[in-house]
Amino acid sequence: MATVKLAVHAGPHNRINCPVSAVVETPDSATTATLSTENAEVPCQITPVSDGLQINFIVDNLEAGKTAEYELATGQEPEASGRGVEVSQGENEVSVSIGGQHFTTYCHGKELARPLLYPVIGPYGDPVTRRLATPADGREMDHHHHRSVWIAHGEVNGADNWSEGESHGRILHRDFELLESGPVLGRIVSNSDWVGMDGWTGPPGRNREILDQRAEWIVYNTPSSVRIMDLHLTLTARNMDVLFGDTKEGGLASIRVEETMEVKRDLGGKIENGIGGIDEDETWGKRAPWCHYSGPVNGNTTGVAIMDHPDSFRHPTHWHVRNYGLMTANPFGHSYFYGDESRRGHHTLSQGESLVGIYRYYFHKGDATDGNIRERYHDFAHPPVIDQD
Repeated sequence: MATVKLAVHAGPHNRINCPVSAVVETPDSATTATLSTENAEVPCQITPVSDGLQINFIVDNLEAGKTAEYELATGQEPEASGRGVEVSQGENEVSVSIGGQHFTTYCHGKELARPLLYPVIGPYGDPVTRRLATPADGREMDHHHHRSVWIAHGEVNGADNWSEGESHGRILHRDFELLESGPVLGRIVSNSDWVGMDGWTGPPGRNREILDQRAEWIVYNTPSSVRIMDLHLTLTARNMDVLFGDTKEGGLASIRVEETMEVKRDLGGKIENGIGGIDEDETWGKRAPWCHYSGPVNGNTTGVAIMDHPDSFRHPTHWHVRNYGLMTANPFGHSYFYGDESRRGHHTLSQGESLVGIYRYYFHKGDATDGNIRERYHDFAHPPVIDQD
C-alpha cells in the first residue's frame, strides 16, 4: 500500500460539484485507490497511464482561495464494487444511470440518421429534451431532425448530415472503444462514420466514409440536483480532404429542449449566454463561452447549459440557438451569423487531419443565475490546480 498527499487549490472561483482529474506518480502498479480528507472518504476512480495513475474525483464544495488536502492510498486488492455511474449495453443502445436512477440512453440503431442520446432526465426527474419525432407527427412538430442530444453538420463535402430530408447524409455507428462504469464517472467512447446519401461511394478509389468520428461521452456521479455530461469530440478526415461548409444548419454539440421550455411559448422559457445576451435576438449567431436554455418542465424551472472549452475548435464558438427550443455550438456558419457573404466560416481538413471539440452539458434547477453558470463554467474551463506532495 502506497500513500500520496494531494492538495487541491480552488483558485479564484468557488467550486461546487466540480469534477477534477490529475495524473499522480505512485511507487506501485496500483489497481485500486482510496481517497480521503481529514474527515471522510471521497469516491475516486483510477486509470493507469504511461506516466503514473490518473485519478478522477469530485470536489463537492471548496471556497475560492482555499486549499483542500487529500490522502490517496493505492494498492492491488480486488476493486470494491459500489453504486456510482452504471453504463449498461443493450441492443442498439447503451443506458446510463447515476446512483441507480436512469439518466440517459445512447441510441445507435440503423434506423436512425445518426446516434443520439434520449431521453435525458433532469434534476426533477423529468425528461428535459423534446420527444423524438415520428412520421405520424407531420408538420405539427417542427424540425423532426432535432433529436434530443446529437452531433451533426449540414454541409460536409456537399453532403447534408444535419437534416433527414431527401438524400441526407448519415452517421453510422461502427463500434465502442470503451464502455466504463465507476464510482465517479461513466464513459461511452463510440466510433462512427460520416457518410453521404445511401448508395454514394465517394471519389473513385476511395471509401464512402467522409469522416471518422470519435465521441467520448463522460457522465459524472453528482447529486440528483445537478447532472454533468462532457463530450470530447474528434472528427478525422480519414480517406480524403473534407470541407465543412459555411451553413447555419449544423452543430457539434446540440440539444432540443422540452417543448414547454421554448421561449416562443411564453411560459417562462429563456435563453442566456456568457456575454449577457437574452433570448434569440441577442444570442443567435453570437460568440460566447457558453449558452443556456431554461424553462418550466412539469411546473419546475429547469436549466441546461452547453459550455465550450478553450481547447475547442474556434473557441469561443458561435451559437445556433432559437426561441423554438434549439441550442447548438456551430463554429462554421459565419456568413449567416454576420449577415455578410464575405465573412466565410468554411474549413477544410486535409486528409489525416483532425478537428477537436470539447463541450459540457450542465443540467440543473432554475435559470442561469440560479445555477451560477458563470462560475460553473470555470469548473470546466479553468479547473482547480492539484499538487502532489
